[in-house]
Amino acid sequence: MGHSDASVDLSVAEPRPPFPPFTEESARKKVQAAEDAWNTKDPHKVALAYTPDSRWRNREEFFAGREAIVEFLTRKWEKENGYVLRKSLWSYSENRIGVRFQYEWYDETGQWWRSYGNELWEFTDEGLMARREASINDVQIQESERRFTGPRTEAEAGQDIPLQ
Repeated sequence: MGHSDASVDLSVAEPRPPFPPFTEESARKKVQAAEDAWNTKDPHKVALAYTPDSRWRNREEFFAGREAIVEFLTRKWEKENGYVLRKSLWSYSENRIGVRFQYEWYDETGQWWRSYGNELWEFTDEGLMARREASINDVQIQESERRFTGPRTEAEAGQDIPLQ
């Protein structure tokens, strides 16, 4: 798992550019920033991009607040070894962004998985995510079928992810 700084003050709500209303360019920047943060696997760092009372649905779980986000992400990355994520912009409007994503990971038995999903995001005027809804499905893969082995290179920045 990535380095996690438990001393981070989760009550502080620093603005996070880019801010709504989104353009295609600013929405793409927001998506890439989220991908970069999640690939650190640092629950405290990731949680700061959300409002202190952010509401989440992730698969079958519903929860709210940064402390709950940190708890969720800590559990997630303890289970999902070798986690590497790709996100791509699907759509955007004034203060909302729709995202497609895929990530790869392996479980405690060494079985590799590719997880496919969609997220719906809603932002405050300060650029913090107030709502995140994620639908995710997992598919077993062989290690030889992996597509992602680390963060995007500069050459890959902004590229869409393949459907399959």
